[in-house]
Amino acid sequence: MDSSLRPSRTPVATYQLSIQDVFDRLSDREQLYAHHLSRAAWHGARIILRQTSSEGTGIFDFILELHKACDGQWGVFTDRFGITTEELNLFLDYAGMFMSKMNNFCGEGDRKIVPAVSADSLHKMASISPAATVALEAIIQPMLSPTPTALTLSESAYYLGDDKITLDEVATIARVMRLNDLEPENTRIQRGTGDSRVSYKVLQASVESNAELRDHIKGSAFPTEVLWPGNRDDKLDGVIRLVRGDHSAEMAKICEHLLQAVRYSANATQARFILDYLESFTSGSLEAYRRAMKNWVQDVYPRVESILGFVEPYRDPYGVRCEWRGVVSIADLQETAKLTTLVNDSTKFIRTLPWSVPGDNDGKGPFEKTEFNAPAFSVVHALAFVCSNVWEASTLPNYNDIRETYGFKNIVYANRMSANADPSRPLNWISPSESPSFRKVYHVLRFITTSIHELLGHGTGKLLAETSPGVFNFDSNRIPINTLTGNPIQSWYKPGQTWTSVFEKLAGTVEECRAMLISYYLAENKDMLRMYGYDDNTDITADELLYNMYTYIGFQGLRALQAFNEEDHSWGSSHSNADFAILKHLLRDANGLLSVECDADSGTLQVRVDRSKIAEEGKASIGRMLHRIHVWRCTADVTACKQFYEPLSAVQGEEELWRRIVASKPEPAWKFVQANTILTDDGKVQLKVYEESDTGIIQSFADRDL
Repeated sequence: MDSSLRPSRTPVATYQLSIQDVFDRLSDREQLYAHHLSRAAWHGARIILRQTSSEGTGIFDFILELHKACDGQWGVFTDRFGITTEELNLFLDYAGMFMSKMNNFCGEGDRKIVPAVSADSLHKMASISPAATVALEAIIQPMLSPTPTALTLSESAYYLGDDKITLDEVATIARVMRLNDLEPENTRIQRGTGDSRVSYKVLQASVESNAELRDHIKGSAFPTEVLWPGNRDDKLDGVIRLVRGDHSAEMAKICEHLLQAVRYSANATQARFILDYLESFTSGSLEAYRRAMKNWVQDVYPRVESILGFVEPYRDPYGVRCEWRGVVSIADLQETAKLTTLVNDSTKFIRTLPWSVPGDNDGKGPFEKTEFNAPAFSVVHALAFVCSNVWEASTLPNYNDIRETYGFKNIVYANRMSANADPSRPLNWISPSESPSFRKVYHVLRFITTSIHELLGHGTGKLLAETSPGVFNFDSNRIPINTLTGNPIQSWYKPGQTWTSVFEKLAGTVEECRAMLISYYLAENKDMLRMYGYDDNTDITADELLYNMYTYIGFQGLRALQAFNEEDHSWGSSHSNADFAILKHLLRDANGLLSVECDADSGTLQVRVDRSKIAEEGKASIGRMLHRIHVWRCTADVTACKQFYEPLSAVQGEEELWRRIVASKPEPAWKFVQANTILTDDGKVQLKVYEESDTGIIQSFADRDL
């Protein structure tokens, strides 16, 4: 079996999302609010498992059954069941990774992980109880199988059915859903056959089923169930039905705790968005979820921050269906205050971007909003991060119309960012001579680029649109000038179109690429670096950061290749696709600023930066790529964007050798152990912290009783 599919035999470090100090500073009421929101978030864990693979929930239950049977005393398997210490540690390494990621596809590109132990050893462990034996039999084959290696369209649990769905079918269903004003974020698709005819079910996450909702709103107009009757579209003749009630058990538990949380909300705005959550999660209505987001962005700098729902489409091969995310965090007021200058000076920096036009829109140009609504930029500590990946930061909501009208929030998770300073993380694609200086500044670069990425990367831009027939969000009598061509723009978003509906699977990666490029472009500005406390006289100088930023770009571009799926030439990660596209552009466009040295015999692969070319080539080349994709995004020019971006995403020629070398040295995925909140008999909340280990991760999930 390809070793890249197994957890490393070298133990993978487990990191603590430290939270005790900031949690203790909350009032009793705030702790109760955080507790119930955290419980709501964690009850979405089984949704993530079900969204990922058919065997995910079974593996989860098997691990917990073993824990229950041995009462958390894992040594019993070596003492009484014939398992060696090495086998036990390998299984625990797998189990810790699985539980931390909440699925068996993780790391860059959602690569499958399998336990590095034999079926015989697993059967020995399962013999500890009849329940464990039954649980293992149900999942042992897919659990141990090295295939599928990644979550392609044919394997994704967003698309169910014995007969695999095609991309054309998914695209046609998407058009039908748009005709019915039905958005895809909280849905999955099930393809079925019967009576020689194909049928499709759009499964929508909600507490209530169609029948329950029909009974609940008796006497009112019932929402559509049959979205498409069939025989009226030459691309799809099957009936398409909307079926509510997907993940209903979990959604019900989520709502139970939201009902409790609203009692402890700090203000009316918090109460309103929680009540909107309740309506959305009960009925499946994304209109109610949009209302929740409008209220949520107006809850500025709360002591306890939260975001729940179907948020990011990264893991959907089609790029529109979203994974459950439940994140509850506690504000760090002192660290947040340090970023106030960046927020206040946002407009000044926007005027320096490549599409700015002096005298037009206050110097920002036609492709920016008239008023930049500076977001609430918060540094927080995550209390519960329920997602397949613990992100360093986020910018939400993901609805552009809400961002432009109501604003948005940038949130940086400090207790996740701190893990970047770990000196044991591998730097395989950096020359050994460069590694010490790069490691010294790596966590600084991550913080600077991540915060710019979230604030000005995702926060900038205006999607030019005909918002309704004959109504435009720009002056249609003076068509804006395309700053790339010097001519009036030729395209814009039509009524009902959105960024994701037009750009489809390209939307996620192009947006991440745009945000990354903005962070690199603005980090070249020494005024920006000075705001973070770095200049020519600091211990880490501004020039040192700039040189290492280009090393970082190359490093990220090469390591991204672990997310490329060789079988179907697809990317398993929008971020990784963007990282590689940026590297490939600079290799082609920046006149030798970056180069890659590859030795197939030794299996070495290293990025090199020509320091003498940074000033002349670096920012200019980044700006050329950034300018193009920004304007194309703003004007709905998907054709031009595809022609430019898809070749940069392709892995071919020498790059295929690079990919093989990268795949031969897989980086350990991140493993995090998270605390639990427990409601005590006296009505107070107690925080329980676990040791940084695989057994600590498993114990934390056992205590959650999901």
